[in-house]
Amino acid sequence: MSPLLRRNLMRPLSHHYRALRHKRGAGPLTASLLTLLWLLGWGLLRFESPAWQGLFASHGHAFRHLHRRRPGLADPLRYLIQIVWLAVLRPRRCRPQPAEAARSRAPSWAKQAWGTYREALRALPRHLMPAASRPLQASAEASSWPLLAMGTLAAMLMLLVITQPFSLAAQAVFVALLWGIALIVRRIPGRLATLVLIVLSVTVSCRYLWWRYTSTLNWNDPLDMTCGLLLLGAETYTWLILILGYFQTIWPLNRRPVPLPEDTSRWPTIDLMIPTYHEPLDVVRPTVLAALGIDWPSDKLRIHLLDDGRREALHDFARSVGINYITRDDNRHAKAGNLNHALSVTDGEFLAVFDCDHVPQRSFLQMTLGWFLKEPRLGMLQTPHHFFSPDPFERNLGRFREMPNEGTLFYGLVQDGNDLWDASFFCGSCAVLRRSALEAIGGFAVETVTEDAHTSLRLHRHGYTSAYLRLPQAAGLATESLSAHIGQRIRWARGMVQIFRLDNPLLGRGLSLGQRLCYVNAMLHFLAGIPRLIFLTAPLAFLLLHAYIIYAPAIAILLYVAPHMFHSGMTNSRIQGRYRHSFWSEIYDAVLAWYIARPTTMALINPRKGKFNVTAKGGLVSSRYFDWTISRPYLLLILLNIAGVAAGGWRLYAGPTDEIPTVLVSLGWTLYNLMILGGAVAVAAEARQVRRHHRVQVAQDAAVAREDGHTFPCILNDYAEAGVGLSLPRPGLLEADETVTLLLRRGRQEHAFEARVVNLNGTRAGLALAPMSLPQHIAYIQCTFARADTWTLWRDDIAADRPMQSLRDILGLGLEGYRRLFLHAPASVRGPLGWLGSFLPRRVTITPVGGR
Repeated sequence: MSPLLRRNLMRPLSHHYRALRHKRGAGPLTASLLTLLWLLGWGLLRFESPAWQGLFASHGHAFRHLHRRRPGLADPLRYLIQIVWLAVLRPRRCRPQPAEAARSRAPSWAKQAWGTYREALRALPRHLMPAASRPLQASAEASSWPLLAMGTLAAMLMLLVITQPFSLAAQAVFVALLWGIALIVRRIPGRLATLVLIVLSVTVSCRYLWWRYTSTLNWNDPLDMTCGLLLLGAETYTWLILILGYFQTIWPLNRRPVPLPEDTSRWPTIDLMIPTYHEPLDVVRPTVLAALGIDWPSDKLRIHLLDDGRREALHDFARSVGINYITRDDNRHAKAGNLNHALSVTDGEFLAVFDCDHVPQRSFLQMTLGWFLKEPRLGMLQTPHHFFSPDPFERNLGRFREMPNEGTLFYGLVQDGNDLWDASFFCGSCAVLRRSALEAIGGFAVETVTEDAHTSLRLHRHGYTSAYLRLPQAAGLATESLSAHIGQRIRWARGMVQIFRLDNPLLGRGLSLGQRLCYVNAMLHFLAGIPRLIFLTAPLAFLLLHAYIIYAPAIAILLYVAPHMFHSGMTNSRIQGRYRHSFWSEIYDAVLAWYIARPTTMALINPRKGKFNVTAKGGLVSSRYFDWTISRPYLLLILLNIAGVAAGGWRLYAGPTDEIPTVLVSLGWTLYNLMILGGAVAVAAEARQVRRHHRVQVAQDAAVAREDGHTFPCILNDYAEAGVGLSLPRPGLLEADETVTLLLRRGRQEHAFEARVVNLNGTRAGLALAPMSLPQHIAYIQCTFARADTWTLWRDDIAADRPMQSLRDILGLGLEGYRRLFLHAPASVRGPLGWLGSFLPRRVTITPVGGR
C-alpha cells in the first residue's frame, strides 16, 4: 500500500465536516451523506487516485471525538451514531456577516466535494476493468449516476434481500435469478466482475445464515436444539471466515521490486542469519553455499550460522567456508531466542533470515532491499516460502506439480491481499527486517511458539509497515511425512491462538481496521478443527439420533443451502483458482481437524501452555507403509458415517414416508463426508522417499564435453546436489561409466563440473557429479538452485481450476483411499472383504477369433 493511500485511510473525517459546517449552503445532512459515501468508498474504491484528493483535503468538526486518531473496529458504529445525532438535533446556525454571506454565494464546499465524488466514480471503471476492456468503458464514463445509485443503495438493498421472508416458490425464483447472473458475470474478465460475484455470494450466504437463525431451530426439543446449535455455531464460524476471506483478498496488491541506487556505497549492511538446531549438514550446506553467492558487496554482507545444537561438524564447516558461527549456552525461547542472541552480537542495518533448508537465490537482496530505502518506516518485507520437494499430500497422492501446493493459497494470494491493508506478516524465513525496528519492539517475540507472526504484529502496533513481494526468491524442503506435517501445523495453530489470547489484534492500540481483520482471520483460520468435525458428523444426528439439526422441510434446506454453497464455491474458484483448486480445502481440513482441535482449545483456555517443536526436514521414507496411528481418527469417523448410511437405508425401508426427503438429504451429506474421509485415508498411505538429495525438474540449456574433446549441447532436465539428468540430441553420444565434463552457464559465465555417466536410456542420461572444491560447489549451487529465474515459472504449467473436474478428482481420491486401506489392512480383515469383493462384476474384453 502506498504511503499516500495509507495516510488518507488513516485520516479522520473531521476536517471535511468543519469546512462544510462553516459554509452557509451545507448542513449536517449533506455532511452526513458525504460521510456515508466516504465510508462506502473506503471499503470499495482506490483512494490513491488524484480524483479523491480534494475530498480528503477537508473534514468536519462535528466528529471531534474521532479527530486525529487511528480508525478503530467500532468506528463505523461511532460515525453512524454521530450522523443520526446530527440529523435529529440540527445544530443552531450562526447568522453570517455580510462578507461571509457574499462568500456563501460562491460554489459551496459541499458542491465541490460532490463533484469530486462524481469524478472518482467516473474513474472507477478504469481501476476495475482490465486493460483489454478499457476501450469499452466510454459508455460507463458517460454518466456516473448508475454507479452512484449502486453505491448509495447497495447496503439497503442487500439488507432488504437478506431479511425479507420468501415463500418456497419465491425463493426458487430468487435462486434461479442469482444463479443466472453469476453464470453470466463469471465469464467477464476483470476485478469488477469479481466484486459482483463477491456481492452475490455475500448476499446469498447472509440470507442463508439469517434463515438459519430465524427459522430452523426447534427450541421445544432439547436434543434438536443442542445438535442444531452446534451445527449453527460451525456454520457461523465458516460464514465469518468466508466474509473475512473476501475482505482479505479483495484486491491483491501485487507489489513490484524497487531498484536500488546505482552507487553501491549507498547500499546498506546486511546480517544474513541461518538458524539451525538438529538438521543434518547435508540440509544446511546448500543454503550456506547459496548465501555465499548472493549478489551483494562482500564488505556489506555478513553470513551467520546460528547453531542451537552446538555441533562441532557445523562449526568446522562454517570455519571452512568463511562464515560466522554463533552459538549460546542454552536453548531458551528456541528459534526466537536464537535470533535474539544473534541480534545482540551483530550490528548490520538489516537482517535477512532463512531457515537452514531454504536456499536463497542470488538476486534475493537486490529484489527486496529497494523497498526499505524507499519507505523509512518499513519494518519487514516477506517473500514466499517455495518448496522444491513434494509435501505429504503431493507425494502420497502423486500430484506433485499437477496441482497447487497446500501453501500456495497463503503465499500466492492471502499474503498479497494482506499487503493492501499493510498487514502482511513475518513467516520465519525468506524475509528481511530492519534492525532499528526490531530493537524498538525488544527483538523477536518469545511469548508464543509462532514468534514470526507475533513479531510482525508488534511491528505494526509500533507504527512500522510491512510489505510482501510475491516473487519466489528462495526454495526449501517440504515436510517428508504426514505426521511431521501435522506436527508443524499443530505448532502453527497453537501459536496463532496464543497470540489471539495474549495479544488480541482486535484490542489495544496501533492497528488499523484492515490490519485487525486480516490478523483475526489468520488466527481464526486455525480454529477450524471443531467446526470441521461437526460437519463430518452432523448428518449422523438425524440418521442415528433422529435429531432435526435443521428444523425445516428438505426442499427448503436445498433452496437455501445449495445457493450458499454454489455462490461461495464459484466466487472462491474465481479468486483462488490459480492457487487452490475447488474442494481440496475439504481434504486439507479433514486431515488436520482432529489434531488441531485439542491444542487450539487448550490454547484458548491456557495460552501459555505448549512448547516450540522443530519441523523435521531431510528425512527418508524407506518403504511404503500405512500410518495407522495418524489415521485412527479418520477410521473412527468412517465407521460412524458407515453406521449412518446403514441407519439411513433402514429408515428408507421402514421409516415414515414423510421423512424420506430428509433422509435422502442426510444420506447425500454422509456419502460426501465418506469421500472426504477416504481422501484423508489416502494421504495416510506414505509413499517411499529414498532420495536424500531431491531432484528439481527444469528445462535448462547445458552442454557436455567428452574426454576426446567433442562437445555437444543438451537440455538439463533435473538436478540435485549430487547429480543431474540430461536430454541428449540423439542416442549414442555417451557411453555408460564414461567420464565427462558438464558445462553450465550463470549469466555470461560458464562453469565446468566433472561427472560420470551412471545411466543411459536412449536420449536420456544421468550423471553423478564428482567431488567438488568449495568454489566449484558454490558455482554449481549458483548455476542450479540459486539461479535468479529458477522458481519464477514453476506454477505456470499447473492447470487452471475446473470445479467439476476437481469434484471428480476428490471423489476418485476418496475411492482410492478405501482401496489403499484395503491393501494395507491385516490379512484377517482383507480376506473376508476380498471374498465379498469377488461377487462384484468385472469388465470383460472380448477378442475376436483370429485376433481381428
